[in-house]
Parts: sequence; structure tokens; C-alpha cells
Amino acid sequence: MTNHTHSCKISNLDGPPFLAYRTLLNVYQRVKQHNFDAEWCTKHFIHSKCIRKASQIHAQLLDSMKQQKLIPTSSNGSWDVIRRAICSAYFYNSSKIKGIGEYINMLSGIPCSLHPSSALFGLGYTPNYVCYHELISTSKEYMSCVTAVEGEWLAELGPMFFSIKESFETTLRRRHEKQLEQAKMLKEMPEKKALDDKAEEEKSSSETLRQRLAKKKTSVATPGRAGGPRFARRSRGRIGL
Repeated sequence: MTNHTHSCKISNLDGPPFLAYRTLLNVYQRVKQHNFDAEWCTKHFIHSKCIRKASQIHAQLLDSMKQQKLIPTSSNGSWDVIRRAICSAYFYNSSKIKGIGEYINMLSGIPCSLHPSSALFGLGYTPNYVCYHELISTSKEYMSCVTAVEGEWLAELGPMFFSIKESFETTLRRRHEKQLEQAKMLKEMPEKKALDDKAEEEKSSSETLRQRLAKKKTSVATPGRAGGPRFARRSRGRIGL
């Protein structure tokens, strides 16, 4: 994730599902605009060492891409690209909503909640599926660094753990389509068999005709050779007056 739009501001955070990760991303972009100035970070209550570490990791990722001859590209403002990237890395830390502000881990079944410092906490809207970076254990399990994801992404990016359960109507429609396809195949089988038989019959007739023509074909005989016709010797007559 490189070269994102520099016009993003900390106050430009619209849409509850995007707040969690856009907060960190926008903070990084804003600090980058100020050349990672430590005094500016201190003034705005930002941990400058963490920002520098994030910058170093970003540089390492760029070097790795250059070594692999990959071209760094921007998301061009498409936040779903970033959300999918986070989902592909943290799908094993995914949770599904269970109640108001309550979630349950989809793999371990551990109940967990949004951390009070999370951007999704107390907004009146909670996404159905989230991925988190870590769990903080106090009186209960709290999810930290939460990102809203789509359920279809979990099934696509983590098929070894997740799958999409079809509704009853979808199952009936799929079964009906399968029955129609089987009926169509059964209807086409006699026609296909008739065409195959006709083609086989034409092939057999052609082979028979070729054999007959081969038998009727006469070989060219050369006199004097074995198997060729011999000229009868002419008997010598008597010479008389």
C-alpha cells in the first residue's frame, strides 16, 4: 500500500465501517506530510517512534517489491482494496457480531468486544464481520485495531476455514437448475447417439466402397517379369517350293 492520496486529513473520516483502519492510515499520511517531525507528533499526541517504525517497514516493503521486480501501485482512493488486503492477512482473527457491541471469534468461539478506544466503539453502528490485530485481556477480551470486512471476503480469502452457507431458496433454485440441466442432457443423448450411428455407418460404407475399388483395380503387367503374361512362341514353318 503505497503512494496514497496526501490530501487525507484526520478529520476526513466518513462512514463507520472505515473508521478503524482509516484512523491509523490517515494519521500516517498526515505525519508524512510533515516529514515525520517528532515535535509535530508530540504536539498532536502521536507516538513518533511508532511512526518511524511504520515508515521503516514501508521502506522495507518497497525494497522487497523492487527485488521481486514488482511495481508499487496506489489504491487510488479505493478503500475496499485496503480492507481486502487486511482481511487476507488477518482472516484468522475474524469475529462475527453476536449482540450489541459483542462479537464472537469465528475460529476459536471466544466472546470478544470492541475496545473502548476503537473507532467503531459507541457509534451506534457495528459491522457484521470484523478483523482485529490483537486481543487485550482485562475483565474480558477486547479487540484492538479493528477493521470492518465483508463475509464474502472471508470465504474467498480463507476458504480453508470459511464457506458461504446458502439459503433454502438458493438451494432449491440450484437444485431445480441442476434437474433442468440433467433433463436437457437426457434429451440430447438420443440425438447424439443417432448422429454418431449415422457417422459410423457412413464411415463403414466408405470403407467398403474403398475395398471394392481396390479389388477391381488391375495391376499393370510387364512382359518377361515374374507373374506377367508370356508371349507364345511362334512355330517355324517349312520352307518349300
